Amino acid sequence: MSSEMIGGIGLIGLLVLLILRVPVALAMLIVGVVGFAQVISWGAALSMVKSVPVDVLSSYSFSAIPMFILMGVLAAHSGMAGMLFNSTRTICGGWKGGMAIATVGSCGVFSAISGSSLATASTMTRVALPEMEKHGYKRSLATGTLAAGGTLGIMIPPSIALLIYAVITEQSVGDMFAAGIIPGLMGLLFYALTVSVVMRIWPDMAVPGEPTSLSEKLRSISGLLPFFAVFVIIIAGIYQGMFTPTEGASVGAFATMLYAFYKGMRLAGLWQSVRETLALSAVVFFMLVGAETLGYFISVSRISFTISTFLGGLDVPTIVILLLILLLYFVLGMFMDSIAMLVITVPVVFPIITMLGIDPVWFGILTVLTVELGLVTPPVGMNVFVIKAMAPHVGLGEIYRGVAPFIVADLLRLALLIAFPVLSLWML
Repeated sequence: MSSEMIGGIGLIGLLVLLILRVPVALAMLIVGVVGFAQVISWGAALSMVKSVPVDVLSSYSFSAIPMFILMGVLAAHSGMAGMLFNSTRTICGGWKGGMAIATVGSCGVFSAISGSSLATASTMTRVALPEMEKHGYKRSLATGTLAAGGTLGIMIPPSIALLIYAVITEQSVGDMFAAGIIPGLMGLLFYALTVSVVMRIWPDMAVPGEPTSLSEKLRSISGLLPFFAVFVIIIAGIYQGMFTPTEGASVGAFATMLYAFYKGMRLAGLWQSVRETLALSAVVFFMLVGAETLGYFISVSRISFTISTFLGGLDVPTIVILLLILLLYFVLGMFMDSIAMLVITVPVVFPIITMLGIDPVWFGILTVLTVELGLVTPPVGMNVFVIKAMAPHVGLGEIYRGVAPFIVADLLRLALLIAFPVLSLWML
C-alpha cells in the first residue's frame, strides 16, 4: 500500500473518530501515531510520541497562549467586563437597539485582550443578557447579538487563533495581528449596522434605551480606558520593537493583573484565575500535541503534496480553488471547534496555498474569518452552546434565529475581504 493511500485512510479514520465523539486531540494523536507507524515503523512512531510533546510544550512561540488566556480570565474575574458594558451602554444611551449595539462594542473591546471567542461570549452573556432581558429585548435578538459579538474574539488581535495559525505556518505573529485589525473593526461595524437594520425591519425586537447626556457619555469613556491601555501596550510595544509578540503577551497579562488588584482582586481571585488558565491551556496544548503528531504523519504520507499536485493541475482559476477550500472550512465549522479545525486542516491545505502563490497572511485572515462563522452556525455552533449553557431558559432555535442576520453580515465581510485583499494587507 502506498504512503498516499495510507494518508487518505488516516484522514478518513480521523473523521470517523470525530463522528464517534472521540476528543479531537486524542483522535489526532491516535491517527498520527498509527499512521506514522504504518508509513515508517512503530519504533519511529514511538520515538515521535516521546519527542513531540517536549517540542510543543517547550516551544517559545506557544508560550504566549497561556498568557493571552490569563489576560482574558483576569479581565473576567476583576469586574472589568461589567464596567465595560456599563460604559458602552451609556455611550449608546437613547439609541433604538442601543443596548444590543453596546453589547457588540463590549464584545469587540473585551475580545481585544481576551483573544478567545468562547471566553468573550461566556463573560459578556453573564453581564449583558440579564440587562437586555430586563429592558424588554426579545431573547432572540439579545442572545443572537451575544453569540455573534463573541466571535469577534477570534479576529481582533491579540487573537489565539491568529497566533496558532502563524506558528503552524511559520508566519510572523506581528503580521497576522496587523492583518486582523481592519477585518476585526469591520466586524464591529457590520454587527452594529446589522442591529440597526434588524430594528428597522422588526421595531418590536427592542425599545430605545434611556437617553444620556453628552457629559455622561464622555465620563463613561473612562470605563474603556483600561482595555485600550492594555491593547495599546501590546500592539504598540510589538510594532515599536520593544518586545516580541510572546513577550507582549506576558506584558499584557502583567498589566491586566495589576489593574485587577487595583480593582480589588485578592490572592484567592488570582489563584482561581491561574487555575482556570491552566485548565484551558492544557486543552489547547493537548490539541497542539495531537496536531503536531498528525502533521508528521501527513508529511511522511505525502497526502498533502498529492492533493496540491492534483489541484494545481486543474484547469480552473486560483480563486475557485480558494473558494472551495473556504467552503470546506465553512462546512467543517458546523461540526468542529475553531481551534481544532485550524490545527487539523492547516497542515493539509497550507502546501496547496503555497503552491498556488496565494499570500499566506491574507489566506490566514480568510481562514480565521470562515472558522469564525462556524462558531455560530448549526448544528454545533460553539458560541451558541456556550450561551445556551449560560441561559438555559432560552431555546437553541431562538438563539439561531437571532444570530442569522449576523451570519449574513459575516458572509458580506468575507466577500469584501476576498474581493479586496488590501483590506487585510495594507497595514503590513
